Amino acid sequence: MTCIAFIGLGNMGGGMAANLAKAGHDVRAFDLSAEALARAEAAGCRPVASAVAAADGAEAVVTMLPAGRHVAEVYEALFPVLAPGALLIDCSTIDVATARQVATAAATRGLLAVDAPVSGGIAAAAAGTLTFMVGGDDRGFARAQPILAQMGKAVIRAGGPGAGQAAKMCNNMILGATMIATCEAFALADRLGLDAQAFYDIASVSSGQSWSMTSYCPVPGVGPKTPADNDYQGGFATALMLKDLRLAMAAAQDAGADVPMGSTAAARYEAFAEAGNGALDFSAIIRTL
Repeated sequence: MTCIAFIGLGNMGGGMAANLAKAGHDVRAFDLSAEALARAEAAGCRPVASAVAAADGAEAVVTMLPAGRHVAEVYEALFPVLAPGALLIDCSTIDVATARQVATAAATRGLLAVDAPVSGGIAAAAAGTLTFMVGGDDRGFARAQPILAQMGKAVIRAGGPGAGQAAKMCNNMILGATMIATCEAFALADRLGLDAQAFYDIASVSSGQSWSMTSYCPVPGVGPKTPADNDYQGGFATALMLKDLRLAMAAAQDAGADVPMGSTAAARYEAFAEAGNGALDFSAIIRTL
């Protein structure tokens, strides 16, 4: 059993913390939401009054926070109380620069830190079937892997500090662009008189196949059950997709990379969110077509 501080118990973090408690760890849980803390307690975690109280003497800290500034602020507050050699696992989706800054600050204090953003969504977080993309050195990854494996189906090292975040933003740029292309294809198929199920049956086993089609079809009643079958409620919110695409666009600008499809996807999701659709699943962008 490991004493683990888990900070950030939202839609993703709540399920992740519950799986660590289920695996037998002593999970000290903290979130600003009283409701989230109550759910964590019901799932076997030990709620505490602050992030510092959660991390004080803990062997490992897992964070799942909204943005880079929150991650940097939380760890700056935690450094004074962390046990020597403690492991820091940030599962938030943030910018590469902040991930590297946290890793450097941790190393200067004799701590290990990895960035480990996730793919899989709320259902995978609850089921313990997430994919973790990990950035960090060999020792950090070796320490983090067993903990992450109890929350996911795949734990893959992408490289050094910040590499996990780089992999996440590149992956989600693909996802954002392919979802729009998938929606366009279904809309065009409809205009051409094709039955949606017939088109799915063909494209899902042909060269147009993608995760956006076969695992997350944006058309209600076609393929496996997805948020489209629930009026685009739940799933991966448009606002979160837009956040990831903004991170990718900023990284592309810094790196001097040409990403025309990614830029187009970012612009389309920006407009969709500004129209009041930020809470809808990102596949709801099919409504604009």
